[in-house]
Amino acid sequence: MKKKDRLPQTIECLEILEATSEGFCVAKTPEGKVIFVRYAAPGDVVDVRIVKQHRRFSEAEPINFHQKSALRVAPACEHYGVCGGCKWQHLSYEDQLKFKQKQVIDNLERLGKVQLPPINPIMGSEKHYFYRNKLEFTFSTQRWLTDAEVKTTENFDELGRLALGFHVPQRYDRVLDIKACHLQSDFSNSVLNALRAFALAKQIPFYDIRTHTGLLRTLVIRQSVNDEQMLIVQFGEQDNALIEAVMGFLKERFPDVTSLNYLVNTKKNDTYQDQTIICYAGKPYISEQMENLVFRVSPKSFFQTNAKQAYRLYSKVRELAGLQSDDKVYDLYTGTGTIALFLAAHVKRIVGIEYVADAIEDAKVNAELNGIKNAFFEVGDMAKTLNDSFIEKYGKPNLVITDPPRNGMHPDVVAKLIALRPERIVYVSCNPATQARDLALLDAHYEVTAVQPVDMFPQTPHVENIVRLELRSL
Repeated sequence: MKKKDRLPQTIECLEILEATSEGFCVAKTPEGKVIFVRYAAPGDVVDVRIVKQHRRFSEAEPINFHQKSALRVAPACEHYGVCGGCKWQHLSYEDQLKFKQKQVIDNLERLGKVQLPPINPIMGSEKHYFYRNKLEFTFSTQRWLTDAEVKTTENFDELGRLALGFHVPQRYDRVLDIKACHLQSDFSNSVLNALRAFALAKQIPFYDIRTHTGLLRTLVIRQSVNDEQMLIVQFGEQDNALIEAVMGFLKERFPDVTSLNYLVNTKKNDTYQDQTIICYAGKPYISEQMENLVFRVSPKSFFQTNAKQAYRLYSKVRELAGLQSDDKVYDLYTGTGTIALFLAAHVKRIVGIEYVADAIEDAKVNAELNGIKNAFFEVGDMAKTLNDSFIEKYGKPNLVITDPPRNGMHPDVVAKLIALRPERIVYVSCNPATQARDLALLDAHYEVTAVQPVDMFPQTPHVENIVRLELRSL
């Protein structure tokens, strides 16, 4: 049987046409084949290496530049291009915002195919770097070797292979050793480097993802707008003496840390929502603040990772919702109830639904902490919980806030919203493509009356989008 024709491993002199989602840019071969190129910019002319082939398109990486785009700027981070976390550092922030605005428009028009009002200019972030309040670093015995190391080293065993940093994209078993991340404060980098140096000096075993052995597994660093800090060290083995040595070191070196925690996780994955976390020193939480509200953030709590921009996002949700004192509101996918609690003072009643039980407990604690009596929270799968008995218990809403995960709303949830016929829906999304799909399903019943993109994550291609929908007249 004759093998199917395949694209060559390299393609020369491709012109990069436009930026798209997930950090890729688009080019086309003379035959019309679509190529998504990593770390490129519109206006580049490049030779590329194909890294993944699909039936209708290919993914590639640049290997040689014939012409560099006028849009390019110098990346701030030495790890750019390997780490994979900030794929748009080579673009000016002004251009990042333009491409994100275009991404929202393209998705809503091409995928949603709904009639749109004029789309508001994207709300940029005040901080372009050092804006994250949470980062997770991984310990590894499989450090990613740089190109220079590979080219100049004959015996790889001579190289130190221990690392504390971020997973290299598409390589679960390789970690890039990070000395300085530009997304969190200098405090974060100080902890990162101090703990690595201590562990190396004391020869404390790093975790081996292949054999599932080793003590040091992950380090989570959280910081709040109130300048409180939380450290969470995840250990892969129950070695009390070494655990005490590590935690004692962190307590002595960083005595002002608000919340110092650890856990022992012997599972084969790093998720710890089902694990017991021990507060070694300080409080078992830190606090975030928005206006007059205080939110307790525990080690397992979710909170928007760009807290200052989250405040602007929630303020825009509040504005677009057009809140009235007699509104009955459902907050779908409420998480830890941040939006619900932020809106509660302006409405008669708000009810949040979320499938993560710990998140709902956090929401209830924060409601009590802030003396909020008209916010209620239920835990359960959205498609099953939003049923007739739930509606009978809490009453039919005239306003729904929905902020689903990246895959959007379940079709049953969309169908239930159509049956409920709330007067207004405010749809917050971190994925305009799935948001557009859901808007198309709602279009026969709801009109889009406002669209507001928000940039929560500078230096990345990700964009948040708020859409207000109003019930069409019968």
